[in-house]
Amino acid sequence: MDRLQNTVRPYAWGSVTAIPHLTGTEPTGEPQAELWMGAHPGAPSLVDRGEGPRSLADLIAADPERELGPAVTARYGPQLPFLLKLLAADSPLSVQVHPDSDQAASGYADEERRGVPRTAPERNYKDPHHKPELVCALTPFDGLCGFRAPAEAADTLAALDLDSLKPYVDLLRAHPEQAALREVLTAVLTADREEMAATVAEAAAACERLGGPHATYADLARHHPGDPGVLAAMLLNQVSLQPGEALHLGAGVPHAYLRGLGVEIMAASDNVLRCGLTPKHIDVPELLRIVRFDPAVPAVLRPEASPDGEEVYDTPVQDFRLSRFVLAPGTPGRDLTLTTPQILLGTEGTPTVGELALGPGQSVFVPAGEPVELRGPGTVFRATALT
Repeated sequence: MDRLQNTVRPYAWGSVTAIPHLTGTEPTGEPQAELWMGAHPGAPSLVDRGEGPRSLADLIAADPERELGPAVTARYGPQLPFLLKLLAADSPLSVQVHPDSDQAASGYADEERRGVPRTAPERNYKDPHHKPELVCALTPFDGLCGFRAPAEAADTLAALDLDSLKPYVDLLRAHPEQAALREVLTAVLTADREEMAATVAEAAAACERLGGPHATYADLARHHPGDPGVLAAMLLNQVSLQPGEALHLGAGVPHAYLRGLGVEIMAASDNVLRCGLTPKHIDVPELLRIVRFDPAVPAVLRPEASPDGEEVYDTPVQDFRLSRFVLAPGTPGRDLTLTTPQILLGTEGTPTVGELALGPGQSVFVPAGEPVELRGPGTVFRATALT
C-alpha cells in the first residue's frame, strides 16, 4: 500500500482553519477548500515506491489490472472510478446539478462535434461521464438539496411581501408541481439582470428582517449580491447534517453546500451545470434539460453496520462505495483486503493500516488484492468501487 501525498485546492469558498485543525497543521492564511485523494487528472495524489514521488494516475495507467484489479479495469477502464475529498466550506458553493450517464455522453459528444474547447468557460461537459456524489459530515454541515414542495416555496416568497415576487408566488400556487418549479426557475434565470439584482437586494433585506430560516438567504445574498441564485435557493430544501450523517446527490438534483467539514466521494467526472450563486457560465437551456423538477424531502443517510463492524453508506451508485470503521481501544484488528482498489482516510484517533500510521487527514492507497489490516483506536473511512 502507498501513503498518499495530496493536493489542497484553495477555492475562495473554503475554510482557512477546518482542514488544518483536523490535520494538526498550521493554517496558511489562505482558504483550504478541498483535499483531493485519488487519480483525477486535475490534482492526482502522489505515491513513492522507492523511486521518488509519482502520480497515482501514472502508476495506474502503467499497470491498471495490477492496481485496480481485472474487474474494475474491465468495467471502468484504466482509471480509478472515484475521487475522495475532504471538503471544508466556509461560504456557499454554487447551486449546481450533474447529468446522468446518457445526458453526459450525449452532451459531451455534441460539444466535441461543435468544436467547443474543453477549457472554454462555456463548456458544460468536460467528459462523457455522470457525477453522482455523497457527502458525509465530520462537523455540523449545512446545504441545499432538491426542490421543496411548490406551496412551501410560495409561502417563503410570500412572507417577504414584495410586489416583485408576487408573480412567482402565483405561478407556484397555480400550476402542477413540476411545471410550477420549471416556470419559476426559468423566469428567475432569464430575467433582466439589472431588474433581478434589484429584486434580490429587496428580498435579501426582507430576509434579514425576518430572520429564522430566511436568514440563510440573506447570508447567500451577502456572498453573492444581486445573484438570481438567491431566489433559486428559495425553491430548495435546507438540510442540516450532524457528524456521521450523509447526503447522496443523484443526477439532476440541484444542490449547494453552504458550510461545514465533510468527507465527499464522487464519480471521477468534471461535469457541472450551474443554477446560480456563481460568476461562472450558466447555460439555461441545457440546465433545464438536465434538472429534475421533482419535489422531495432529501433522505439523510446514516451508516448501516455490518457484522464485521464496517458501517456502510448505502447508495444506488456503482462507481464508488463509502464506509467507515470506528474502532475503540482494544478492539481486534480488521482484515480490509478487497479485490477492488481502496483509499483509506483517517479522521480521528491513531489507527494503523499495516505498518503505516493514519492520523487525521492522512490517507493510503491500497491496490486491488493487497492484504491490509486495520487496527485502532480511531475512525477510518474506506472508499472503493463496486463491480
